[in-house]
Amino acid sequence: MPREEELKKAREQKLKLLRDEGINPYPSFSKRTHKILEVLEKFSSFKSRKVSITGRITGIRSHGKIGFVDVRDESGKIQTYFSKSILKKQFEVFSKKIDLGDFIEVSGKPFLTKKGEKTIQVSSFKVLTKTLRPLPETFYGFKDIEERHRKRYLDLLTNEEVSKIFKKRDEVITAIRQFLKNNGFTEVETPVLQPLYGGALAHPFTTFHNVLNQKLYLRIAPELYLKRLIIGGFERIFEIGKNFRNEGVSTVHNPEFTMLELYMAFTDYRDGMKFSEDLILDVLKKVGKSSIVEFKGRKIKVKKPFPQVSFRDILLKFSKIDIDEFKTEKSLTKEIKKRKIKVDIPQNAKWAKIIDELFKESTRKNLVEPIFVTEHPIELNPLAKRKPEEPEKAERFQLYIGGLEIINGYSELNDPEEQLKRFQEQERFKDEESHKIDKDFIEALEYGMPPSTGIGLGIDRVVMLLTGEESIREVILFPALRKK
Repeated sequence: MPREEELKKAREQKLKLLRDEGINPYPSFSKRTHKILEVLEKFSSFKSRKVSITGRITGIRSHGKIGFVDVRDESGKIQTYFSKSILKKQFEVFSKKIDLGDFIEVSGKPFLTKKGEKTIQVSSFKVLTKTLRPLPETFYGFKDIEERHRKRYLDLLTNEEVSKIFKKRDEVITAIRQFLKNNGFTEVETPVLQPLYGGALAHPFTTFHNVLNQKLYLRIAPELYLKRLIIGGFERIFEIGKNFRNEGVSTVHNPEFTMLELYMAFTDYRDGMKFSEDLILDVLKKVGKSSIVEFKGRKIKVKKPFPQVSFRDILLKFSKIDIDEFKTEKSLTKEIKKRKIKVDIPQNAKWAKIIDELFKESTRKNLVEPIFVTEHPIELNPLAKRKPEEPEKAERFQLYIGGLEIINGYSELNDPEEQLKRFQEQERFKDEESHKIDKDFIEALEYGMPPSTGIGLGIDRVVMLLTGEESIREVILFPALRKK
């Protein structure tokens, strides 16, 4: 029998003994008076009075008629002192029926040991949860790193650094929300299940509503619904929520991810870039406590103003290919092969898709210092306005930091006739099953949408930057994994 199963059977026997003695190993409440951190921080004021703390046992050191037990809650860890002379018959419960990992409530007065360690002298205790499986001693000895993600609950229990990542994630989202509220934004919610998907170039997940007898899609972006709200009279709105894209999994992509999407009426993409600078710097100040982030072994200084460079110029710099010279799929593909750039070009890919893949492969990884890439080919942006003086380019920007695309934004196309033409052009390259024109959105535009800027920010990637984690799986509690 494997050792873990032997240990489980031993704990099951202890569980039975507790129940035989009339002790409920899973009571429904506790009488905690303080969190552990509060006791530690105000230790001197608690010395003369009784406290009750609760938590998981993370260490046991037994010495005959006494024992020291480390108890941890979310706020911290404290040592507790069990003595047979004080606990009398209850000491047997501690010595014979309590294990590492069990949850307990202990009551007693704090005191300092001879070594000066803050400790609680236990006058009574209560079993709150009897655990049946032992906690792993060397969890990071697992050879398969995916096991940490499959059993995130154990990962959190055995690695304090992992807990810190997700607490920082919470700080990031809170800081973003506060910044937006302070700047006059209204938070809204839009459908995750959509009869038509849109707002980005991506493959959706499909589902079916039985009562409505209708196919639905998990949203790839909330954009078209948020724009409807701008049409409806809101001037500054945002949504923080999940998007879903039925595409590849990598260190920077997860099929289910968290996005901030916001819209500002009566602004353009230049305003969007200034706003993005202020937003990023505010989050760094509140969460990172510095304008410097360390990512992939480099210290990155984040300060205004972020430099700006056109999509064509930055692509030319790193790929040596001028996309203004290669305007067909055939000529562009031939030039990529000639320059021996490894680009995964999908079969029957159109020109816009090829240059997008070329950019990702040749250029994106080199954009370490904060930089705005602007004025992308209009073919890449079916929902963005054209530059009046250069109509083949879009009023668009992307913010890159550490080789990651952090923000995407543009002046929103609000001409219903032009938008319909763009959708029709887009539809020519999509099969009817996967893409249809959102006629309701076109009708909404006909009622008038003010000039506006939209901005999308990848929450997961901002957390990666602020924690130094190079894989998106490390900043998502339960990332997508292959079936075991």
